[in-house]
Amino acid sequence: MEANCPEILYEIEEETSVFPRLVLDPEDSSYIYLSSANEVRRIQVANCNKHGSCKECLSAKDPHCGWCHLSKRCTLKRNCSHSNNSRDWVNISHEAGKCLTIQISFISRNEIVVTAVENVSVVSKGRYICIVKGIKTNQVLCKMEEQQIMNCSCTLNNAALINRDSPAVEVTLISDSWNLSETFELKNCSRCISTGDCTLCEIKHLSLFAPCKPDDSGQDQDDCNLIDKQRNVSATTASITKATTQMSKPIRLISIEPLWISVLGKREVTVKGENFTEASDITVVLTGTSSCKPDNIQVSKVFNDTHVIFSLPPRRKEAKSICIKANGGTCSSPITVYYVSQPSCTKMEPNITWASGGRNITLFGRNFNVTDRIIISNDQTPDFNASECPACPGSTSLCIFRTPGVSQATENKILNVSLKVENVFLPCTKLQYHPDPIFIEYHLNTEMDPNLELKLYKKNDILDISENEIEVSLSYKNGTDSETIVFNVQNITKTPARSTILCKAKREILGKIELSTVKVHVTLGKFKQEVVKESSHKYLYVLILIPILLVGVIVVATIVTRHKSKQLNRKLSQQIELLESEIRKKIRDGFAELQMDQLDVVDSFGTVPFLDYKHFALRTFFPESGGFASIFTEDIHTNVPPNRDPRQKSESLDMLHALICNKTFLVILIHTLEKQKNFSVKDRCLFASFLTIALQTKLVYLTHILEVLTRDLMEQSSNTQPKLMLRRTESVVEKLLTNWMSVCLSGFLRETVGEPFYKLVTALNQRINKGPVDVITCKALYTLNEDWLLWQVTEFKPVALNVFFEKIPENESADTCLNIQVNVLDCDTIGQAKEKIFQAFLNKNGSLYDLQLNEAGLELQSGSQHKELLDIDVSSVILEDGITKLNTIGHYEISDGTTIKVFKKKTNFTSDVEYSNEHCHLILPDSEDPQGATHKGKQKFEVKEMYLTKLLSTKVAIHFVVENLFKSIWSLPNNKAPFAIKYFFDFLDVQAESKKITDPDVVHIWKTNSLPLRFWVNILKNPQFVFDIKKTPHIDGCLSVIAQAFMDAFSVTEQQLGKEAPTNKLLYAKDIPLYKEEVKAYYKAIRDLPPLSSSEVEEFLTQESKKHENEFNEEMALTEIYKYIAKYYDEILSKLERERGLEDARKDLLHIKALFDEKKKCKWM
Repeated sequence: MEANCPEILYEIEEETSVFPRLVLDPEDSSYIYLSSANEVRRIQVANCNKHGSCKECLSAKDPHCGWCHLSKRCTLKRNCSHSNNSRDWVNISHEAGKCLTIQISFISRNEIVVTAVENVSVVSKGRYICIVKGIKTNQVLCKMEEQQIMNCSCTLNNAALINRDSPAVEVTLISDSWNLSETFELKNCSRCISTGDCTLCEIKHLSLFAPCKPDDSGQDQDDCNLIDKQRNVSATTASITKATTQMSKPIRLISIEPLWISVLGKREVTVKGENFTEASDITVVLTGTSSCKPDNIQVSKVFNDTHVIFSLPPRRKEAKSICIKANGGTCSSPITVYYVSQPSCTKMEPNITWASGGRNITLFGRNFNVTDRIIISNDQTPDFNASECPACPGSTSLCIFRTPGVSQATENKILNVSLKVENVFLPCTKLQYHPDPIFIEYHLNTEMDPNLELKLYKKNDILDISENEIEVSLSYKNGTDSETIVFNVQNITKTPARSTILCKAKREILGKIELSTVKVHVTLGKFKQEVVKESSHKYLYVLILIPILLVGVIVVATIVTRHKSKQLNRKLSQQIELLESEIRKKIRDGFAELQMDQLDVVDSFGTVPFLDYKHFALRTFFPESGGFASIFTEDIHTNVPPNRDPRQKSESLDMLHALICNKTFLVILIHTLEKQKNFSVKDRCLFASFLTIALQTKLVYLTHILEVLTRDLMEQSSNTQPKLMLRRTESVVEKLLTNWMSVCLSGFLRETVGEPFYKLVTALNQRINKGPVDVITCKALYTLNEDWLLWQVTEFKPVALNVFFEKIPENESADTCLNIQVNVLDCDTIGQAKEKIFQAFLNKNGSLYDLQLNEAGLELQSGSQHKELLDIDVSSVILEDGITKLNTIGHYEISDGTTIKVFKKKTNFTSDVEYSNEHCHLILPDSEDPQGATHKGKQKFEVKEMYLTKLLSTKVAIHFVVENLFKSIWSLPNNKAPFAIKYFFDFLDVQAESKKITDPDVVHIWKTNSLPLRFWVNILKNPQFVFDIKKTPHIDGCLSVIAQAFMDAFSVTEQQLGKEAPTNKLLYAKDIPLYKEEVKAYYKAIRDLPPLSSSEVEEFLTQESKKHENEFNEEMALTEIYKYIAKYYDEILSKLERERGLEDARKDLLHIKALFDEKKKCKWM
């Protein structure tokens, strides 16, 4: 067998060594393992997809590739369905010339025969279907099914082709195991079709697997003319060769410059040789090991008889052989050029230069010999001109260049150093510019003349100048002549004040040096400076006066500081002793409370106030869009004018509903919408919720859509990071999954989880209200969230009130107890006390009082004194900055046993006061000296960390309730999992197995993202979705901590918590490992349950659909869906036109738009 062309399966970009031994994958022989210094990569043994036809596939002679008749493409055997059948997948054991092809012929008027021609050994018997379509119209011209062997015939509709001179048709032949499609041009066949005279008819095969269409179809015709172009090229080449005159002298190749080329290619490569001017059609032939076919490159310019120029294209890393030929003759002796990786830098020394430039910089890296220029530029200043420095053609790992100068350089000016290769700029490193060095003065010692010693003094800087970078020269007058002495720099010493440069020289011309004529010049690269000797007596008096004044100031400051320090130390010692006493007391009280506090959670809390399914679903579907609740609960027929027929009105909506029940259309619609840039995340969530409502009664169909979209999402996620799938709500399917879980688990939530969840919310409210709560900020002493911890608390005590309620004549009940005892705190505001009183009435009587909170008032009754209690009245304390302090029970000096009357206000009612920054309760502003002598002054110093034990005491108080809630969520009543959970978990397991995902963490994360993250956390953080209650911001903060602990239980990573970890994490740190074991057991129990049959799932979904019939206004949901269709109508219609088999859906969409446009004109919708 003849060897095939080599093929590059994988290329390592960097220069690294590769282990020569290739290891075959023991699990899948279609892959091998390639080991390099930095990685081990799994590579497929062949790239079969690049072969577009059966002939190309078999001609490639790759033993791993074969032609799959079912999918009509070149594949590995494992990628072809039914590949065990020799007729469906053929490889190099078959000859390429015997691939399965189609031939057509006319046997009579309008009758065409379609025949499959292939190897006799793979002839199949059975049904054969032939289909002929027009390319332009996509119209089926004929279709026939016959029991023939490898052929069938059908009758054409001549009306479609009779008026066309050269119609193009697509012919398809289908058997039980394969199908073929090919394109033919029927040239001058109109007479043959209409009369049967086929004398002039010519049947031309256009393309085997890329059918061409007529020019007016809007498609590119390059593929159609490919064969003709190749023939023209061949003919032209032949004519050129034939017309070539015999050369007088053969051309000769001597050298090529450069020999090292980057993988980006080279625009100008110079060839040195002989006899170039007399030759014509000079071609450079480039041959490498990565391809069988050499590259023929035309010479771009002939300079003279010995030099020509040509361009090298980009290629892979390898050594390539180059030879040159002319007039189609033989190639000269070859010369090897080397394609190497792009150059790169590892470090640069030094990386600092002065503003004038000229400093030698050394770059270290690789492949500098292919660099064209070194570019220094500033990406932060657009008007800064880039400077180019010569490259280093002679070195591969070392490059030295001189820095250019910059104008007005300031300290820490950073420029980019890049390597220019062709037109590509490769980032290298950063170069820092600093101001030029400053030389202060010099000192010349002539005592050892002719041996001179010169000391230069320079201001300290960070340039790190070395001895060999400085050039020092001295000039002086010797009579009428000017003499110059060049000094050698000996060393550079640095002190905190300045740097000293020691220079020495020996002059050859003797004679006295006139010091007044001496000039010293210093040169560093492009920087030059004349150093002037300064006078040493200029600042003498100033230097003497400054120390005297400084000593006097220090003495006075020391005396004053010592006196103030003694006073401050005495006051500070007293305050520290008082603070230590307070801290010890707070810590002891917190410890005692933690050990002695009783768990006073109420077991009986009355009837759980569940919301009905309609409001539960709407709050789950639209958590941030409360306006939809009323829209989807209205009846759309209530506002229909009497002269309109409701059936006529809903015709467009009925057609739209039928259209979205087309699975293929709906999936294409969703994918098309998601590709639009302005289709935001909010739009995706709203569309998913509208779709859920519209298909509420078709949950079986909605589940199938969910499966399809989830598989598509897996295809996207598997290419990047599969563990991130379903983690965020960034697509329609993710929100659709949340809604589907809400619908299917509403019964389980109500029957199993509802009561423990409501008990948790009640327990949290009781615990929070047990201690002080700041009514302005909602912060409380007892909480689970450190952010809501009220640590600026003063001392408080409970107060027992005797409360009696005024009788309401119109709502009087004999069973109602109107006299109760209520426990409040002396730091509670009047509004907080009123809420506790009303809650106590509800707990006592099991029903609400007949008045609302804003309708009722509190009255203090003490003997004959009756006084209305208000949060703000004339007795309220006003602080010095105008902030009003709210009245409390303690403000009115109410003690145990005081009688409080609840009465109905006679004035107009107002809603609860929204307090602003002009009011305060327990948290006082920075300055709160009150207007009056009764206030004690500023608030005491408190340490927040002393009150962190309150978080733990709250956790202990509700721990039993939290555990009951968690266990109810991951429990299996009667050893059965909810249908939705079991079904979807099995679906994820099947998908993971089909994608050969062996990491168990991936499937665990998928299940966690689909159920706990998408459903349970949403419920745990939003009790108002399930119950008819109002969620306060403080309750939201506490539930966030519990929800975080709930999600940590499902995490597959181990928590690494330290002492500095957030308290919200530390609070449940010891409980998480136990919860994780329970979660693993929960997942395992679900997996071990017998799988659900499709009939069981469909029966469950059908029952759920019937439960919620007529719950929502589905027509309004369809209207909202159409708004998105109308917004992106052109994009959707264009997508439908490109998809085959959706012609009816496209027609329906056009009709629906026409109906909606008509309704819009009528203005009655």
